[in-house]
Amino acid sequence: MKPIWIVDDDQSIRFVLEKALLREGLPTRSFTNPRELLAALDTATDDDGPQVLVSDIRMPGGSGLDLLSTVKEKHPGLPVIIMTAFSDLDSAVSAFQGGAFEYLPKPFDLPKAVELIRRAVEESQREEVAEERMAATPEMLGQAPAMQDVFRAIGRLSQSNVTVMITGESGSGKELVARALHKHSPRANGPFVAINTAAIPKDLLESELFGHERGAFTGAQTMRRGRFEQADGGTLFLDEIGDMPFDLQTRLLRVLSDGNFYRVGGHNAVKTNVRVIAATHQDLEQRVKEGGFREDLFHRLNVIRLRLPALRERREDVFMLTRHFLQQSAKQLGVAEPKRISDAALQKLSTFGFPGNVRQLENICHWLTVMAPAQVIEAKDLPPEVLDAAPEPLRTPAPVLVESGAVVRHAALPPEGGVAMDSAPAEKATLPPADPGLPPQGGTWESGLEAEAMALLATGRSDVWDVLTRRFESRLIQTALLSTRGRRIEAAQKLGIGRNTITRKIQELNLE
Repeated sequence: MKPIWIVDDDQSIRFVLEKALLREGLPTRSFTNPRELLAALDTATDDDGPQVLVSDIRMPGGSGLDLLSTVKEKHPGLPVIIMTAFSDLDSAVSAFQGGAFEYLPKPFDLPKAVELIRRAVEESQREEVAEERMAATPEMLGQAPAMQDVFRAIGRLSQSNVTVMITGESGSGKELVARALHKHSPRANGPFVAINTAAIPKDLLESELFGHERGAFTGAQTMRRGRFEQADGGTLFLDEIGDMPFDLQTRLLRVLSDGNFYRVGGHNAVKTNVRVIAATHQDLEQRVKEGGFREDLFHRLNVIRLRLPALRERREDVFMLTRHFLQQSAKQLGVAEPKRISDAALQKLSTFGFPGNVRQLENICHWLTVMAPAQVIEAKDLPPEVLDAAPEPLRTPAPVLVESGAVVRHAALPPEGGVAMDSAPAEKATLPPADPGLPPQGGTWESGLEAEAMALLATGRSDVWDVLTRRFESRLIQTALLSTRGRRIEAAQKLGIGRNTITRKIQELNLE
């Protein structure tokens, strides 16, 4: 691990911190003034640079506040802890405006000082892991039309600071979309701060969001900046916003309105400049009707809405994502060579419903990396929840982008995988499974087709031929494209039709 850098002109302070941190297995490097530290920082490599910087605020030859400003320009992600006497409290508070992680009052309690430094180390390591992942892998993967719509929406929003609401099921990758929106925005050089409002107890969430003053409540021994202050100049991602307590929604609305808020126990307004991106898996309109979510806050957040498709709606991406996660799992688990997966196993995976979405697929790949007996993963090696699950029909609805209340929908299949129909009975009808080799329960696919036709004929429709033909062709082409990983010419060859024919059918059946 990289060392903790300590700068203080008081030798006794340096000595005490060095010994305490070494006992905890945390290496250190000490300096007597800011000039020495800055000189060392200029020549430091990624391996021997500081993990955390602990600096006094008043030293001969330089100020800790000036040092903080210089360090943050060169290393914005480095946590800096400012040490100060109580008489310097005002200066310490102002240090937070410069991006200090926390301040440590003198004289300090040694175990609490070590605990604070360890917390800063953990934060630093989390940021390093996140940066490595973002640098080593593409931001998001997806060739499915629904994902291409998401990518286009991110591109259209790249020069905007507008508030965005991301909707989608748990595990579908909403935070990845939020990070991409931040990375490609004018605020890309500012911080990206994420908080899951559903994962934090109600009595702690207010302090997490807005911070607290020293003495605001039992245990608040120091002033702490909240996530809004930490994200100043950047982006704040509020995940699972639908679970936010009703009384906190009022405070959030105020911040979104004028950028001002009060820390818990504070009397002075704090100004922040933050772009908010919210996400939820819930139906917020329904939550508003039920009285669980403020309507004015909903409209404040719902400026641009971006729907992220579930993995079962973008099955053609399962192949690419599986191979990517197997390579990623090998690196994370220290396996020399990533495992490969057979076409049969991929085909079986593609028919799985993935209730946990992309996150579940990633976990399955971790499981396979550890548990699969051979280097090549066969269908029988898949985990029980995949092997025991019945195959689900293909679903490919496109996302919905809501801009200032106007809904823009892209051509997509309805949930059944067929074309839209006018009457309710036809909407409820089901098709044979996507796998041509897997007959429906209770007989062959032909018997299923016969039952389907009988159900439609009983409704008195006069377009049964067209309806079933379109649905049959739609499913057949989708299955062929699935088997060729989206390659149209190869799919046409396997079906025995021409290239122009499959292109025309894809357009006619709204399969783009």
